[in-house]
Amino acid sequence: MAKKVVATLKTGKGKEYSKVITMIKSPKTGAYSFKEIIAHNDHVKDAIAVAKAANQ
Repeated sequence: MAKKVVATLKTGKGKEYSKVITMIKSPKTGAYSFKEIIAHNDHVKDAIAVAKAANQ
């Protein structure tokens, strides 16, 4: 799956997007999980801020 996403992002307008991976800690078990978001390069910092806000 990741290979298809990376290949798509390298061509055409896909170069304008980045894959943002954030780590989220579960409040019940303390285990970490990863959330992946594809965001426009101009909105990467916003996507990280939203992920941090959702984590707390």
